[in-house]
Amino acid sequence: MKFISFNPYRTIGIPNIIYIKPENMFREKEIIKEADYVLFPEYWQLNTLVYGLDKKIFPNISTYHLGHNKIEMTRILWATFPQNVPYTKITNLDRVCVEDIEEEFGYPCVCKEVRNSMGRGVFLVENRRELLEYMNNNEVLYIQEKLPIDRDLRIVYVGDRVVASYWRIGREGAFHNNIAKGGTYSFRDVPEASIKLVENVASSLKINHAGFDIAVVGDKYYILEFNVLFGNEGLNHMGIKVEPLIYEYIMRDLNPDSPNYPDNVQKAS
Repeated sequence: MKFISFNPYRTIGIPNIIYIKPENMFREKEIIKEADYVLFPEYWQLNTLVYGLDKKIFPNISTYHLGHNKIEMTRILWATFPQNVPYTKITNLDRVCVEDIEEEFGYPCVCKEVRNSMGRGVFLVENRRELLEYMNNNEVLYIQEKLPIDRDLRIVYVGDRVVASYWRIGREGAFHNNIAKGGTYSFRDVPEASIKLVENVASSLKINHAGFDIAVVGDKYYILEFNVLFGNEGLNHMGIKVEPLIYEYIMRDLNPDSPNYPDNVQKAS
């Protein structure tokens, strides 16, 4: 087997792998043609690899397309799992005025940039001045209800199953729960229903590598977003390495008669 990686940091330890810089894709086209799998290409490479060179890629193309930005995620979830999406408005700046948003959402509300991660580009908006600042800086508006939570769940899906889950708890008085924003972990009492939701969403939408952020409000579970290139710090605390799981998955895809994941893969806390 021969594998190509365009992201060495996410494929450390995978056997038979060759690293190529993304910008050298066309120069190394003949090597890529011989590969059995191409791992972690950048978004701009997808059409060439999948449609031009007919290569298998990981994550798969549906994961990339649906995870490309919050609009793509939300629209597909509206169509498939609408009960698990917080109340959300997506609109262009020229189609709405500040009074419309205030009437529909009130304060506080959550405003997001269309593409970002690790808590960047997610704002708690508490007054008109902050809302106008967001509107002045974003042509496409993504506005969401503020849920009454002080923590959320990160549920990691790799291949064809959940491999880890944990709570991310925000600092007292903080809006963000992200670890990158100073949040902490808890690996206890993860609701089984949240894991089932992620398994259902990922299998239905053919997502095979994502970190799902889930809010729990009473007995309801809301998908805040999912990140194709999620952070591994929480997994490191649990002693879980993603690279062997990726290798197991792509080998099973290439050899359907191969065994499933090892029994010691930790699916949840």
